Amino acid sequence: MANQEEHLPLVAGEPVEVLAGIWRLLAPNPSMMTGPGTNTYLIGTEDLIVIDPGPDDEVHLARIAELAQGRIRYVVITHSHRDHAPGAAPLARAVGATLLGFDDRPGFVPDGRVGEGDVLVTDRWRLTAMHTPGHSSDHLCFVADAATDGSPRVVFSGDHIMEGSTVVIGPLDGDMTQYFDSLHRLRDLAPPCEFIAPGHGHLIANPQEVIDFYLKLRLEREESIFEALLSGPKRVSELIPLFYDHLPERLQRHGGRSIWAHLRKLNDEGRVVTPDRDEPESLWAVPRS
Repeated sequence: MANQEEHLPLVAGEPVEVLAGIWRLLAPNPSMMTGPGTNTYLIGTEDLIVIDPGPDDEVHLARIAELAQGRIRYVVITHSHRDHAPGAAPLARAVGATLLGFDDRPGFVPDGRVGEGDVLVTDRWRLTAMHTPGHSSDHLCFVADAATDGSPRVVFSGDHIMEGSTVVIGPLDGDMTQYFDSLHRLRDLAPPCEFIAPGHGHLIANPQEVIDFYLKLRLEREESIFEALLSGPKRVSELIPLFYDHLPERLQRHGGRSIWAHLRKLNDEGRVVTPDRDEPESLWAVPRS
């Protein structure tokens, strides 16, 4: 299944067993930011965990419940963004499951909290939570190890890593320094993961290569932003056309948030200065020697 995964179409409402005991159900919320839509995962065979029910879509939630056939024990989210979390509470109520998340957020109040090192167990899989802030401060990844056989190690990555695209890091809840730290943690897992099950897109069968690509791409963009400041102080709005002028206006705004996140990381490292790091339209400059 896994070696054929990248060739399968992603179709909302059609369940796919991506690995033994792990089913993906695509939510019907495609967009520029979600790609084909949000991946909901059902993990286990007799005692299920559902990760990221996605939007509060009646048809999608009913499809999850139908597939689970009353076997859902936990409903858990990777983070509280609107394409991942709104369906979690309605699903948990409907099937009598326990709702879990990192903490309370506007519109999301879990029955219990799950954080770094916490473990959830199904009949087939053992999931260990990793707190991976960066995309959002409440972001979790879940490392899945086989509980009963030699199945491969899988990481459910939410929006920490996505198939086919990079991730938006938008301050203030998003933080580029933390994102780099979280990427390094995932890359340095021992034993390493063999697959990444992302929140958007297909199963990723080359995790280390993809993580290294993410790090390389981000560092290259960061250096380009730094070099753009060598000619003089600039605001985020002045930097956007240098990198994202080819994109539609809406995507340029997201690009501006990414530039701001990189500038804050450069500020963390003492490479750039600004009167107010929490204001993107503050002037950002390379300090004089």
